Amino acid sequence: MSDNPPIEFAFPELRRWEAGGAAPYIHVRDSGKAGPIVMVASLTHGNEVSGAIVVDALLARELKPRRGTLIFSFNNIEAYHSFDAKNPFKSRMIDEDFNRTWGRLDQPATTLETRRAQVVKPFVERANFLLDLHSMHDDCVPLMLCGPLDRGVALAQRLGAPADIVRDRGHAAGKRMRDFGAFGDPKSSSTALLIETGQHWRASSVTVAKDVTARFLVETGIMEEADLPAGWKQPAPPRQRVVQVTHAIATKRGNFVSARRFEGQEVIAEAGTVLGHDDDEPVTTPYDNCVLVMPSINRPLRAGVTVVRLGRLT
Repeated sequence: MSDNPPIEFAFPELRRWEAGGAAPYIHVRDSGKAGPIVMVASLTHGNEVSGAIVVDALLARELKPRRGTLIFSFNNIEAYHSFDAKNPFKSRMIDEDFNRTWGRLDQPATTLETRRAQVVKPFVERANFLLDLHSMHDDCVPLMLCGPLDRGVALAQRLGAPADIVRDRGHAAGKRMRDFGAFGDPKSSSTALLIETGQHWRASSVTVAKDVTARFLVETGIMEEADLPAGWKQPAPPRQRVVQVTHAIATKRGNFVSARRFEGQEVIAEAGTVLGHDDDEPVTTPYDNCVLVMPSINRPLRAGVTVVRLGRLT
């Protein structure tokens, strides 16, 4: 019997979007009126499909902004096309993580992902606002990763969903698309958000992707709610909370052993609580009310992979 999570929705056929755009699998819709340039990106990882369902639906609807310019992209499309339900996690990427390449795109492209990122890069550079649609390996509540800057937090709060906003500085393994260029510049006004919609293949992840995308397009001012499909926007949570990531714990040699099963966004009440051992060294919470952000500690990991991020409620 497979240990893989169930796939609760059909994957869209995306080859119809290869041609006819500004670049393969990238489509630009210009209103002809002054306004912001807004980008909605999907398939930054090939097995994170909820965002692709949203972009596919909006392209099929022939959605056009009321003002400004709207860019849609299917980023790691080759990884998506490699999907195998018998080994569904493998199609996250082909050669390397597309979302760790953005700090070295001035270097020769030697992998499928760096070549594709160089195609996507000019569109990211044009955008004033970016929403990067992701999902997660494990079941977890949706998370809005807003980056380290105040304007990212503010935009996430104006959207009003999801409930959990995570303020972080990215990954030591490489720069993310959402932190690239003006999006990571404290002096710029360009703002990017990265939404983790839930477990990759849960139907609920599609619901979250639709809701957040609808909110994003309306908030950035290029759409009105009536322009979007009925039923996409969901009731807002009663409140939002912001978690500031303070530590990223990586396993040295892939030998991390968890103390127990932990849930995403679980709050550990006491400082010094043992989360597990890495090469027999204890990993403990550094302060009271420590939030476990996207823990990967319930499954085997490769050397150097982040086990868990630790955060404070602010």
